[in-house]
Amino acid sequence: MSALRDIIAANGPVWLAIGGLVIGMAFGAIVFATNFCTMGAISDIVTLGDWRRFRAWLLAAATALLGAQILHWVGAVDLAASMYLSPTLNWTGNIAGGLMFGFGMVFAGGCPSRNLARVGGGDLRALMVLLVLGIFAYMAMGGILGPLRAALEQTTSMALAAPTQGLGDILAGTFGATAGTGRLVASAVVIAAVLAYCFGGAGFRTSPVHIWSGIGIGLCAVAGWALTGLAFDEMSDRPTQPISLTYVRPTADAIEWLERYTAARLPGFGVATVFGAILGAFLVAVAKGRYRVTGFADTSDMLRSLMGAMLMGAGGVMALGCTIGQGITGVSTLALGSFLTFAAIVTGGVAGVKALERWLMAQ
Repeated sequence: MSALRDIIAANGPVWLAIGGLVIGMAFGAIVFATNFCTMGAISDIVTLGDWRRFRAWLLAAATALLGAQILHWVGAVDLAASMYLSPTLNWTGNIAGGLMFGFGMVFAGGCPSRNLARVGGGDLRALMVLLVLGIFAYMAMGGILGPLRAALEQTTSMALAAPTQGLGDILAGTFGATAGTGRLVASAVVIAAVLAYCFGGAGFRTSPVHIWSGIGIGLCAVAGWALTGLAFDEMSDRPTQPISLTYVRPTADAIEWLERYTAARLPGFGVATVFGAILGAFLVAVAKGRYRVTGFADTSDMLRSLMGAMLMGAGGVMALGCTIGQGITGVSTLALGSFLTFAAIVTGGVAGVKALERWLMAQ
């Protein structure tokens, strides 16, 4: 493991760019080929009573959790060095941002990852959604919305007694166990509960496409943790925290990279996964004969989509992630904030589906 780490860390930026592109391509291909969609999962539940895509989302999270914890155990990645496991819980950001994001993704026709796959399939509506999402994400990070977001976070964030907000550390502190034992118990409970729920549904058990889509997306997240974990060098001039798939800030960063290519010719891991997701979806769309250039149906369609993009951009920054970045990657670290965000996104998504139904009926 140390030899592999030395090889990757010796030329980290190149490995992160190439590896991010490959992982992103696999992710985009799976999303497009299997119709994996977290917004669609919530819509299926509300409108059809179909829980299969929701179970696929949970299976992806459980797969990522298992893989990430194994990588942490063997020393391939230090999850405690990631942005998710801070000792401070930004509960208002997790909840309010998650609600905004969940509501917005319904009006935008999907979360950022789904819109990246749609761009690969020729959907120009999704391209506009991503552009507006990126603008509002940067506005919330350090732009005109930044001071308000920062003030809210500083006022309401809660310092925890545990070393991190990981469920394993909280469990260990509560019962006087070691951190490793706490992580093992928390991981086992979460994974067992998710697997029991997912495969407890006959419709899901007999649907290979949903099973393999969940496992495939989860493994993409595991690959991201492995690559960025091995490339992490805390002694470098500008160490990059270990991270895996997430698509709010990286979408904004991808726009900036295109504008400032001469300043940094190699894209970072997140930016590379954005372009990879588009390329992977494009290759599948062409191979299946499903590539179609499409645009907004009318002005109302455009207004809905752009409003949703604004909410996703700002909400995703507040919540530190999206349905992938928090719902899968964040959950794989056992971060309490990620579970709060996941619940808030689902709640916001349910409200968004019902609001969209009322909007369309009023047209």
